[in-house]
Amino acid sequence: MPRGLWKGAISFGLVNVPVELYSAQKRSAELDLTMLDKRDLAPVGYQRVNKASGREVPWEDVVKGYEYEDGKYVVLSEEDFRRANPEATKTVDIVAFVELAEIAPIYFETPYYLGPGKRGEKAYALLRDAMAKAGKAGIATVVIRTKQYLAALIPRDEALVLNTLRYHKELKKPEDLEIPEKLKGVKVTSKELEMALRLIEDMADKWQPEKYHDTYHEDLLKRIEQKVKAGQTEEITEPEKEEKAAKGAEVIDLMSLLKKGVEKTHKPKRAARKRRAA
Repeated sequence: MPRGLWKGAISFGLVNVPVELYSAQKRSAELDLTMLDKRDLAPVGYQRVNKASGREVPWEDVVKGYEYEDGKYVVLSEEDFRRANPEATKTVDIVAFVELAEIAPIYFETPYYLGPGKRGEKAYALLRDAMAKAGKAGIATVVIRTKQYLAALIPRDEALVLNTLRYHKELKKPEDLEIPEKLKGVKVTSKELEMALRLIEDMADKWQPEKYHDTYHEDLLKRIEQKVKAGQTEEITEPEKEEKAAKGAEVIDLMSLLKKGVEKTHKPKRAARKRRAA
């Protein structure tokens, strides 16, 4: 059984549902790379150094501090974080119920599972089923570790998912990146739009997340294996020829590319129809 991050309750109205918070993410598939000195390929260690004495500080002597004046700190312990607001650190406080479709994807951040706490199974199931039937997501505040998050509480299959949300002020607007300005005067023709719609229709499929995996991770492992077999342990600094050529390529005829895309997707679909007919 995975270890929960904390035990607390979902609070809405006068109802409290005992729950336990679990991370919903598996460990990242990123490669565990080691920092090396390129002169002799010796590993470079990570040190915590006291800026006053220049000496290394062991982990057990590291504490968290807040600089309230220049060069002056107050030390904060885990108990201080908890005591700042005991209820907030153990409560998923639902403040509203909204349509899930109204929450733009850009707001979603990190998913967690909420499991039922001891003697809270019935209340948990009731909240999950009521939210699913209403088609609503609960907007809540929750403290995870040392930060308060806005979050969406969403029924998913047998469980409740708590997905932290970015605050509105944390997000940039298209105007901040001058995107509307860059698109001024850009027009698409009706034929181009029709062809693009055909391409989208031909590529339409059901969402099956299990079909997708990190192909770059696999390709990078193959690249590492090739370098090991070839005895090539040094870094490559010159880009390969085909990489240089690709950078210089420009899209000239959008319509012809759309046509090629439609033809490419039509071929496997026609073949599939023939197999079904046979």
